[in-house]
Amino acid sequence: MKKLMTVMAAGAAVILMQAAGASSAMAQENASTLEQVKQRGYLSCVIGNSFPGFYSLNKDGEWQGMDIDMCRGVAAAVFGDATKVKFMPVQWAQSFTTIKSGEGDMMSKGMTWTLSRDSSQGVDFLETYFYDGQGFMVRKDLGVKSVKDLKGATVCVLTGTSSELNLADYSRTHGLDLKTVVFDDSAVRNTAFFNDNCDALTNDKSGLAAQRSAAPNPADYVVLPETISKEALSFAVKQNDSEWANVVKWTFEAMVAAEEYGITSANVDDMRANSQSPVVRRILGVEGDLNVGLGLSKDWAYNIIKSVGNYGEIYERNVGPNSVLGLEREGTLNALWENGGMMYAKSFR
Repeated sequence: MKKLMTVMAAGAAVILMQAAGASSAMAQENASTLEQVKQRGYLSCVIGNSFPGFYSLNKDGEWQGMDIDMCRGVAAAVFGDATKVKFMPVQWAQSFTTIKSGEGDMMSKGMTWTLSRDSSQGVDFLETYFYDGQGFMVRKDLGVKSVKDLKGATVCVLTGTSSELNLADYSRTHGLDLKTVVFDDSAVRNTAFFNDNCDALTNDKSGLAAQRSAAPNPADYVVLPETISKEALSFAVKQNDSEWANVVKWTFEAMVAAEEYGITSANVDDMRANSQSPVVRRILGVEGDLNVGLGLSKDWAYNIIKSVGNYGEIYERNVGPNSVLGLEREGTLNALWENGGMMYAKSFR
């Protein structure tokens, strides 16, 4: 009898442990993304494999680029530590499922915000952090001066992207009969183009600048003048999670606001200690309680700016004139609104 009671007690203990485990797993599953990220201790950020200026590995094996800094900014906002982020490079076809499944917390990989992606892929697009447009690159020795000169040409393009659809629309509209050569992997696509397997390569112009910079001899290639689309590169998170979406989008707003108000990674400590501007004081958490609605600490925006800088700093070091891409900002949509661009921060009040 004693042995039987011991066995029954052990069985009951196992059942209770299983129930507790199931309860814990259910609680974790029902927790908001912000709660899950905090409990996990790091941010999972979905990026691509390589897009110099936006996401690529440096010689030390560390991720760098504009998209990388955006993710590090969110980590700084949540944890006060920009290093608490795990980067998840995935192919384009896996981008949405990785977010929908909850495996990734946010996507920042040069993804264009489109109606179909926003409404049918189980994600919500948030802020646009880079305005771009699709173009074409060709070998200089082809003597091509315009896309209109490419009638009947073959064009390398990444499948499943807005670039593939834009190319089809443009070819049809202008009667160019362009022949697409599609690839699943951007590195394979680029290699095919540089090996003369296509007459032209099409991508966002920032991407073309990146690919040209990595060519065996960049001077052998030229980007044609036409821009055939509007490409709003934007963040995305799992659909219907407004609490987490607020954290991600206001991280970006803090970066832009910091540039507007002259707050940089170098002077943020002085600004926090001495600025008399009510807006600056609210941004840096000196006064007010804007952090409460976000579920973050009072110094969340300070941590972002201190760790990764304002939007202008991020732009300049990753894609600006002195970077690998050499992209001018002045006179483009990526300039601040007061300089004729589209970048302006929403109100911090």
